[in-house]
Amino acid sequence: MNVSPYLAVLRLPRVPGFMLLMLLARVPSTAAGMTVTMHVLLGLDRGYGAAGLVGAVSTVGIALGSPLMGHLVDRRGLRAMLTLSMITEGVFWFVAPLLSYELLLVTAFVAGITTMPVMSMGRQILTALVPDDRRRTALAMDSMAVEVAFMAGPALGVALTTQASSRTAMWAIGVAMVVLGGVLWAVNPPVRSEGESGERVPRREWLDGRLLGVLISAGGATFVLSGVEVAVVASMRGLGLTSWTGALIVVMCVASLAGGFLYGGLTRVPPLWALMGSMGLLAVPIGLFGWSPWWLALALVPTNFLCAPTITATGEAITKYAPASARGVAMGLQGSAFTLGVAFGAPLTGFVIDHSSPAWGFAVAGLGAVLIAAGTVVLSRRATVVGAGSDQIA
Repeated sequence: MNVSPYLAVLRLPRVPGFMLLMLLARVPSTAAGMTVTMHVLLGLDRGYGAAGLVGAVSTVGIALGSPLMGHLVDRRGLRAMLTLSMITEGVFWFVAPLLSYELLLVTAFVAGITTMPVMSMGRQILTALVPDDRRRTALAMDSMAVEVAFMAGPALGVALTTQASSRTAMWAIGVAMVVLGGVLWAVNPPVRSEGESGERVPRREWLDGRLLGVLISAGGATFVLSGVEVAVVASMRGLGLTSWTGALIVVMCVASLAGGFLYGGLTRVPPLWALMGSMGLLAVPIGLFGWSPWWLALALVPTNFLCAPTITATGEAITKYAPASARGVAMGLQGSAFTLGVAFGAPLTGFVIDHSSPAWGFAVAGLGAVLIAAGTVVLSRRATVVGAGSDQIA
């Protein structure tokens, strides 16, 4: 494997320090969901349904707020968004452990709207720091960093909750969010490359069928991933090996890291729809290996190997189709698509498993992604035809 593209990215000014900072910033963000869930279960003594409802309303808030926060970055700059987010997140994480369940439900939605969009923000800043010919490699590194954060964050949230209390864990997340937001405010990294125009472009000129296809693909990727995760939990529970679940999730993350590393060094890559459709196709037969945790771990590798490449490809396409002056909104829409994919994939797969078996959960998650991939091909081709027709008229 040629590592020279990665070394070239790491030699760019400000990039290594920024990547490390964003990795740290994403850890408390990835710990948030698990910590709130455990607080509802243990601190408020509620059931899984109640905990899931808090996660659901927070997810809806984040999906609505991500493009709004991106719009704020585009129009007012990074510091304006960070100031708003630090205030609201600081207040939420300080008072949330003290609230009743009903009040927590409401505030989780409101706080979700102004949550610091560390995922999309990181991609936007990284795009501004690297030249066009290095963006694929840089975005692949960013996707790999997200996988590391998802391995570390929830585990830290669980450790703090079990070793101290859910209140302590929530307060720690709040402090970390505000401190890391303050560091980003002080550093104030660029959100547009030097020479890129900040002139506004009408939304109808860039939010077309091509970009919608990219956003739908982003949602399709997290649709199949979230469905596979639910099916893994169900499979291990069915075998009486729930303690193995964490190890299988690590296998999934490591496979994604390996795929992202390979993808970031390529000069020619498959189209986005092929990557996402292949993820789904490879997920369909995973349930056939659910009789053994060892075989299941091996079966999970192929579809997860394409995870980071698919996420990277969506980010790369957005930087190509969206103008620099609207990149925050576009990256925010990508974040919303990721969130909505999880919001649809996990409950649909869970419903199927409840009425059949974990094997069917894998199959439905995979087939859903294949259908979404087919839909994006049709949408993109229509957009190309429309664009060609407009050019001829002009």
